[in-house]
Amino acid sequence: MEYHRITSIEDPLFKQMHELMQKVFPPEEVLEFELWREPLEDPSIRVFVAILNGKVVGATEYRYYEDFNVAMTDFTIIGEAGLGIGPFLADKRAEDLHALASANGKSLFGMFAEIYDPYKVEQYEFGGVKPMDPYVRREVLAHLGYKRLDFPYVHPSWNNDGEAVSGLDLCFLPMEKGTSELPAELIVKFLRRYYAVLPNKPESWNEMVAGLEAKEKLALITF
Repeated sequence: MEYHRITSIEDPLFKQMHELMQKVFPPEEVLEFELWREPLEDPSIRVFVAILNGKVVGATEYRYYEDFNVAMTDFTIIGEAGLGIGPFLADKRAEDLHALASANGKSLFGMFAEIYDPYKVEQYEFGGVKPMDPYVRREVLAHLGYKRLDFPYVHPSWNNDGEAVSGLDLCFLPMEKGTSELPAELIVKFLRRYYAVLPNKPESWNEMVAGLEAKEKLALITF
């Protein structure tokens, strides 16, 4: 399997990746094809695909914030079961992120991720690919060490229509064992930076962030 970075919508592999996204994710979670042009050209956004025999069989997007010393996994797609795509992407992503943190003179503090709550989103078929099933994914990510941040979470729709998207938890993978909480300030700064690209924020998102600003720390809870 090859790990290939995509930096342009003109890359023929991007079309395959976008079609795979449309297959496995609900529509409100997928940015329109043309709207990917600027994100892919942004050096801070890292989009990689797993290629097997010339075909895109998986993909992941993530980013590293030097000033926060944290990463964010935007998505991971496993296109087929039984090929080891998930471990391949996770290992390659970890190698890349640790190298980025090292180049920043630090050890990676941890990584955020939005993880579907299977009890709220089981109606999604995720392309019929069993490894993408929210029950399976949640268990796998729990084994990797991800923990849920203890607050009700919503995020702005990627359609930029001002709608709130629920059914997910904001989670964090700490690199230091024993980490049981995060500073609320870090979470607020991260969310404001991450969703700065979407000007139409739902009021429920603004209220959520205001609630976080009133706190000092948020607990990390095992799934």
